[in-house]
Amino acid sequence: MTVKSGLEGVVAATTSISSIIDDTLTYVGIGIDELAEFASFEEVVYLLWHRKLPNKEQLKELKAQLADHAELPEGIITFLKSTNFKDVHPMTVLRTVISMLALYDENAEAMDANSNYVKAIELQAKISTFVAAFSRVRQGLEPVAPRKDLSFSANFLYMLTGEEPNEIAEEAINKALVLHADHELNASTFTARVCVATLSDIYSGITAAIGALKGPLHGGANESVMKMLAEIGEVENVEAYIQEKMDAKAKIMGFGHRVYRGGDPRAKHLKEMSRQLGGITGELKWYTMSEKIEEIVTTQKNIPPNVDFYSASVYHSLGIEHDLFTPIFAISRMSGWTAHILEQYDNNRIIRPRADYTGPEKNSYIPIEERA
Repeated sequence: MTVKSGLEGVVAATTSISSIIDDTLTYVGIGIDELAEFASFEEVVYLLWHRKLPNKEQLKELKAQLADHAELPEGIITFLKSTNFKDVHPMTVLRTVISMLALYDENAEAMDANSNYVKAIELQAKISTFVAAFSRVRQGLEPVAPRKDLSFSANFLYMLTGEEPNEIAEEAINKALVLHADHELNASTFTARVCVATLSDIYSGITAAIGALKGPLHGGANESVMKMLAEIGEVENVEAYIQEKMDAKAKIMGFGHRVYRGGDPRAKHLKEMSRQLGGITGELKWYTMSEKIEEIVTTQKNIPPNVDFYSASVYHSLGIEHDLFTPIFAISRMSGWTAHILEQYDNNRIIRPRADYTGPEKNSYIPIEERA
């Protein structure tokens, strides 16, 4: 057997959802640059689930379905209000609540295609409501009920703040959601597919995916980027800070990607949104610091930034709490996770790789009285 550490370069599944070929990311063959520029997140959800862009009626129907399923069960709200989340990471709570949602679904164990599709709608609709509600409850505020007349992106910001967002804020969140929606067989998507390949339910698959996304080497990277920017503090501190990190061979979060050699194609879109938002808020220093870090790292290490790097300053400029960065990633990636889970169900075979054993070969059981 040939061992590939981290399964690097190993093809483990076939998919018609997204591809990364020659540093180009596509969803169902449509380039990410086009989608980031022109598509709404709802269009991308439909694209990933149905492998085609929706017409006007199909898009209208999907928006209505998401709006109809956006409210959280009262038991979830009660749970949020009755628990002290002072020192608990939001991803820990999100992982728990996604699993809890199965308790309120009378068809949770149904495995027919229609039931699983309805569950995908439920999960996509409810995750943004939960993230917003969690943010407000832990601040001592009442959750804001979702509205049916707003886009998915605008509705999330409305539930988060209680105010309708301006066009730039809505565009920024929409663009971030589009860019994070799917990314071939990444760690959390692979985790979801492994889980449901046993014919476990969709709630189990999504709960497993969230557990994988929680790690700082996957979804938690953008939160780590913002922590780094906060530690640097000012533009004039960037060079010394980054040089010290590089001299110590420490990892600089938000740079490099295993499957991209020439750079993450998603990064440039969030870089521009970071610049625009920084100008609007009057806090351009976060963008300026990020740009200077990019210049130093790419010049000295030839490692370009990935999508996480500029998403940090985008979310910060929108006034979003730093530990909500990864849950927002999960809101977006829910579309890809559910698409992959439904695809796995359609042509399932349990995923069971082998391991290369490196332990002792000829050992014997020794009675406890004779052990040293």
